[in-house]
Amino acid sequence: MDPAQQFKQEQSDRITALGEDAALKELSRQWVEETMRRQYVYNFSWLGRPIIQYPQDIMGLQELVWATRPDLIIETGIAHGGSLILSASLLALLDMSDAIADKRSFDPSQSQRKVLGIDIDIRPHNQAAIQAHPMASRIQMIQGSSIAEEVTAQVREIAKPYQRVMVCLDSMHTHHHVLAELEAYAPMVTKDCYCVVLDTFVEDMPESFFADRPWNVGNNPKTAIWEYLKTHPEFVVDKSVENKLLITVAPDGFLKRVAL
Repeated sequence: MDPAQQFKQEQSDRITALGEDAALKELSRQWVEETMRRQYVYNFSWLGRPIIQYPQDIMGLQELVWATRPDLIIETGIAHGGSLILSASLLALLDMSDAIADKRSFDPSQSQRKVLGIDIDIRPHNQAAIQAHPMASRIQMIQGSSIAEEVTAQVREIAKPYQRVMVCLDSMHTHHHVLAELEAYAPMVTKDCYCVVLDTFVEDMPESFFADRPWNVGNNPKTAIWEYLKTHPEFVVDKSVENKLLITVAPDGFLKRVAL
């Protein structure tokens, strides 16, 4: 085995072992609980825009984008726009790497790669900041409910020309809403790409941890995933991602499409 293969095998073995370490996984869950109490997740930005994500999940998303090389990323939930900027910048790096591999000049204006963000309320100051950002040319936004038929129909039409599609769901976190999003958006994910469902960790927190929100234990993105997967064998939970990260808001939330 050459050194690169050996390193990859050792890495895989470590990740498998982490996934089997119940005590360490419980410590990670406790860390998420305590940092959520302290609003730690609100402390970060990506290229100048607030991004309400754990750094570990940002790293995990980066790895998935590089591995699957999507040309369209659909995101529900915009907030301050940091996640849109993250996705746009990763797509820019894919374009740059393709240009280098093909030994041609890099012309961002010729790129077809795009991020499509949907939110029921895109606040004017956030919209203005996103539109003024250097990554703005790669970003399209739709204001409206992510599960409204007029919105999902528009997204399906936009997605038609794209060959590799990734989806990230991060809007309303109730079971009903996320299940409706999965039914609408997961079919747009192309084979070997991912539908990432964020904030599934709600199921693993104490009862009424989010007392001021409509989601709770038994009513959250993870329960929606469990329901969706009962009738959609074309998707599987890629446990290797969360086993690698340990600290993540998306346990059971990295769904890989393995069949059409």
